[in-house]
Amino acid sequence: MPQAETRGIGGSPLTRLRWWTELPLILLVYMCYSAGRLLARGDVSSAVDHGLAILRLEKLLRINAEHPLNRLFTREAWLGIPADFWYASLHYVVTPVILVWLFRCRQEHYRAARTWLMTSTFIGLIGFTLLPTCPPRLLSPGHGFVDTMAQYSSYGWWAGDASAPRGLGGMTNQYAAMPSLHVGWALWCGVMLWRFGGRRWTRVAGVAYPLLTAIVVMGTANHYSLDAVAGVAVMGAGFLLAPSVVRAADVVRTRLRRPFVPAADTPRATGSPIVSAGCQTSTGERIPRQRISRSGPGAEPGASSADAGDGAAAAAR
Repeated sequence: MPQAETRGIGGSPLTRLRWWTELPLILLVYMCYSAGRLLARGDVSSAVDHGLAILRLEKLLRINAEHPLNRLFTREAWLGIPADFWYASLHYVVTPVILVWLFRCRQEHYRAARTWLMTSTFIGLIGFTLLPTCPPRLLSPGHGFVDTMAQYSSYGWWAGDASAPRGLGGMTNQYAAMPSLHVGWALWCGVMLWRFGGRRWTRVAGVAYPLLTAIVVMGTANHYSLDAVAGVAVMGAGFLLAPSVVRAADVVRTRLRRPFVPAADTPRATGSPIVSAGCQTSTGERIPRQRISRSGPGAEPGASSADAGDGAAAAAR
């Protein structure tokens, strides 16, 4: 895999990126994401209260688009089934694929993009912890939502526990609805495709992917409209903080490497090499018995007339 030096956001020092250091870092962030979802389950009653509060606010603002979308996906299987597959799989596939593509083909932008994604993900984990939220599909039936993942579970690998495979529902936090990182990650992917794809179809995909993801998460009753808005806000906050994170990482890396940097060689004076074993001589003075080299007749510059005469006499002998 070709390696190139990349410059981080804000003119940070050049850093050589290696896949064997990047992969563990990404896996670490994903494990923190998964562990954070599990640890931040929160009280179920509080999560339901938060979900109902969001729903009331949306109705007040007349932005509760999840109701008509959920009815449409429930009624039309040709929409509901693909939407369930979209929700259950694409964010686990598209996001890593774009990361790998950036690393291989746009490495000068990779570090900034990766830092943006990871910073936003950690902000989302804070949201899961502070505001556990019951998704629409887990509200009581009287609120008018149908869990399409459960309705069409016979077509996929999931059951009624979000997008978790059958039998593994206990390994996921179903109350991590606010913010929607499905929408946030899809927005990140769309920006990368738009900015660095370089083709018309990549720009179309960059716009369509986050928009369709927002429709899917609401139509499957996994998120509220405000969850999607919060996912966009989280990505905006991560984008603003990413340059500072890069600079802080550069400072830490420099301090960690400093003890291992060899001491610089003592600068040497330029000019003629020292021939007097460190002894200084005045202008025109010769070391005793030093031979005088001439490029022509006469004495060398700085020699006295007596020296020149002695040299001529010696030559005449």
